[in-house]
Amino acid sequence: MEMSDRDTHNAESNFSLFEDCLASRVFVLPSVSDPEGDSEDLDEFSLYIAQEAWLALPSKIRELTFTISPIPEADEVVLDIQPSSTDSTDTLATYGLISSGDSDESHTFLRYVLISYISLATKPPPAWSSTRTNECEICSREVPLTYHHLIPRSTHERVIKRGWHPPEMLNNVAWLCRPCHSTVHTVASNEELANEYYTVERLLERSDTQKWAGYASK
Repeated sequence: MEMSDRDTHNAESNFSLFEDCLASRVFVLPSVSDPEGDSEDLDEFSLYIAQEAWLALPSKIRELTFTISPIPEADEVVLDIQPSSTDSTDTLATYGLISSGDSDESHTFLRYVLISYISLATKPPPAWSSTRTNECEICSREVPLTYHHLIPRSTHERVIKRGWHPPEMLNNVAWLCRPCHSTVHTVASNEELANEYYTVERLLERSDTQKWAGYASK
């Protein structure tokens, strides 16, 4: 069955999302996240691994939308990776992401990427849009956006009790693309976000966020 133009566009968009999820998982590792490192290396590495892994995914996973039901579980996805294909496994090992030559670990690594990808690809668009921007406030891409509570809701009671911020700041948000939103929660805990990185400007002062933004904006 041929794919419609809409399905093709969705699959292409989902591949970009999958690649970003993979990059978001690896760029914080010491071997990859050196602030002096070149984001071009991360770009090439992520693209290569993402292309290899994408072809191993069932078409229904590549074409996910927020309207799908039920939402598939990452552990239930059958990865069609041939045991004899060792190039991508060797590359993962070179970057210290898995043990050398361990194909089981490569599957485990991809499962974690899938968890993030499935969650983001099936997330409905936000209804609240009074402060919506056209571009992601971190990577500046014009892509689907989500709102990020700059002071995470789970910390609100603690924030007020400790006097970190006045109540009127609690609902401040930033509009971020889904990969940047996921990355923000990867590089800092909710308490760190609430206490130290409660504005986009402060987030962008971090070297790891700067490196991610450099990668994502390509």
